[in-house]
Amino acid sequence: MASLEVSGSPPRSRRELEVRSTLQDKYSVLLPTYNERENLPLIVWLLVKSFSESGINYEIIIIDDGSPDGTRDVAEQLEKIYGSDRILLRPREKKLGLGTAYIHGMKHATGNYIIIMDADLSHHPKFIPEFIRKQKEGNFDIVSGTRYKGNGGVYGWDLKRKIIRLYRKEVLEKLIEKCVSKGYVFQMEMIVRARQLNYTIGEVPISFVDRVYGESKLGGNEIVSFLRGLLTLFATT
Repeated sequence: MASLEVSGSPPRSRRELEVRSTLQDKYSVLLPTYNERENLPLIVWLLVKSFSESGINYEIIIIDDGSPDGTRDVAEQLEKIYGSDRILLRPREKKLGLGTAYIHGMKHATGNYIIIMDADLSHHPKFIPEFIRKQKEGNFDIVSGTRYKGNGGVYGWDLKRKIIRLYRKEVLEKLIEKCVSKGYVFQMEMIVRARQLNYTIGEVPISFVDRVYGESKLGGNEIVSFLRGLLTLFATT
């Protein structure tokens, strides 16, 4: 009896499949800004460098809330330098809150994955490829940076600092529909709601660094609002 031959290309390794999948994906970075004129060029350069060296398809959406320090002008220059296909400036007239900034940015995102992070360099973009690898390894719905696992560290960082996260776009859209918070508690509520909806969450240890230029945008009133938001969140979940 003649032996049976199977035609076609040889089986691909898991790594090859991951690389192929990543090349087919697009990652949209939502970057809310307010008075980040000094930080913005550096964070954008680091993001572009990280994505380009890793061969990752990306876009960076800058949501400026009427910064009086000229952040919008800087963003416009960056859009010209890197191209409007990579840098998208989608400003708002005034400061309307972090949660609504993400909602606004989502409307313009064309990627199938969304990365949310701060523009003040408290999160180094060099960790993003690791977020993407983690997501592929576990097929997670969300990947969150943490300073409590592995080799994660903190340098001048306090508990008020926001956290970098990667989401499947459709997951983030559903979470936004469920969330009621609009300020800095928004990100914490997103994770609480995600657990309620049984979304899978991976974690990557990263180092946090206090902002490089400028003052923290969490003033006394915003800290009070943050704490009130937490109380509301705990009372409704």
